[in-house]
Amino acid sequence: MNGPDRDDDGNPTYEFKASLVGAMCQFKLMLDGLHWQVGRRTGNARYDRLRAVRLSYRPVTMQSYRFVTEIWPADQPKIQIVSVSWRSMVSQQRLDAAYAGFITELHRRLAATGGRTQFSIGLPVVTYWVGIVVFSGVLLATAALVLRAVQVAQWSASAVIVIFFGVFAYQLGQYFYRNRPQRYRPDDIPAQVLPKIET
Repeated sequence: MNGPDRDDDGNPTYEFKASLVGAMCQFKLMLDGLHWQVGRRTGNARYDRLRAVRLSYRPVTMQSYRFVTEIWPADQPKIQIVSVSWRSMVSQQRLDAAYAGFITELHRRLAATGGRTQFSIGLPVVTYWVGIVVFSGVLLATAALVLRAVQVAQWSASAVIVIFFGVFAYQLGQYFYRNRPQRYRPDDIPAQVLPKIET
């Protein structure tokens, strides 16, 4: 994996644009903590004051391959780092290598502090299992529609439903697979919640 981008002093950096009209979100890993700047707002979250880190896979309509890191400092608002950046009204730029390198280096520094940060991936447990129940219900309903269409010899309708069913099942299946709630160690980040970097 490529390392993170660095500034002139060798500090790992990462930046992205969270929305088309919003300010650039800039992050820097300093010796004592995670320095951040969003527009005119700035802050420094000390590594030993980070209560929790959660990694997840969060596709959106315009970008189906998108990852998010959420960080909860003890004395500051939640920090969110995203693997894509808005480029225009119709496109977002993937920052896979820069994002993965920065998040991996952040975890290395957190592990070195020996703090009490809790590391988790995926959705909150209740949200995840409610989603699984709803997803399963939709799949069963779709299968019933296909069966009914076959029984009345509606072959074209059956084909359309099967194609929709396959795409829907694959996309949501990936979402729930990658976002299954679990804890992890900072030196062993689960691969499903980081972009895959081609070597």
